[in-house]
Amino acid sequence: MTVKKMTELWSHCHWLTVLAEQGSYTAAAARLGVSKAAVSQRIAELERIAGVTLVQRSTRSVRLTEAGQRLVDQTRAAFEQISQSFAQVRDLAGVPQGLLRVTAPVALARQQIVPRLPAFLRQYPQVHIELNLSDRLSSLATEGFDLAIRHTAHPPATHVAVQLCTTRSVLVASTAYLRRAGTPQHPADLSEHNCLHYPRPQERPAWTLEPRDARLGERVTVLVRGSLAANNSEVLRDAALAGLGIALLPDFSAQAALHAGKLVQVLPSWTPVGSFADRIYAIRPYTVHVPRAVSLFTDYLRQAMKSGFGDLPESMTSI
Repeated sequence: MTVKKMTELWSHCHWLTVLAEQGSYTAAAARLGVSKAAVSQRIAELERIAGVTLVQRSTRSVRLTEAGQRLVDQTRAAFEQISQSFAQVRDLAGVPQGLLRVTAPVALARQQIVPRLPAFLRQYPQVHIELNLSDRLSSLATEGFDLAIRHTAHPPATHVAVQLCTTRSVLVASTAYLRRAGTPQHPADLSEHNCLHYPRPQERPAWTLEPRDARLGERVTVLVRGSLAANNSEVLRDAALAGLGIALLPDFSAQAALHAGKLVQVLPSWTPVGSFADRIYAIRPYTVHVPRAVSLFTDYLRQAMKSGFGDLPESMTSI
């Protein structure tokens, strides 16, 4: 076999590996940056050269045959090694460069990550960031992300997790709503209010609060009801700004409105617990070599976010 044919064969095998990871021709084409027809043609050529069927096709998905799976298993490590070796050589150039693919939750990214991107990109002009905003938990390995920003209490043990900052939950409302409906003095009072909540897989939404001072009593769980539930904290914040009710939010969603005086904190002597995680992490797959762009961006976010989002002046914690 000629050198040219060997080179083409390696390329074909790589595309098969990507197809196996993505699970469909459409997803594989998007990952490779080519057309779906090009992927299909390459796989057909590889099957012709191998003389055996490698992929079982259906209208909804693809599945590797035993021969296809064996080929992927035996070549995947080689392709990963090539990728890591190239990344190491590229980093020797001394100038951070390349594409950095990052996934992050919608509200957190819009409010806290995106505003910090320009300074980083000006500092490292040869780094290009592709930011995926999604509340869906993506698989870094199969979807090709270098880094995930996650608001979680339990980062996966199979990955490397760097804590960026701590975060907390706050109850907020507009002064207009509180003037109209009254200001809760105890968590039990929340049952009489329009509570804007994040939907959870349970029969009835409930908020749990614990006192900052033990003299106020013990932890309290209150069943709440409200005219709006949404799985996005920006939506709940905007509803609270419109005077619709009391919202339970992560502090990074409430911070700007609280500082501007557009929202005030409700029950400031009590801390909501259990609704949202209390830490934000940068999570990456474990690799022997960490690309400089990944480590630099992680360090940048850790420094930029180290103070967290919850330091509010005393005058802004209640009406």
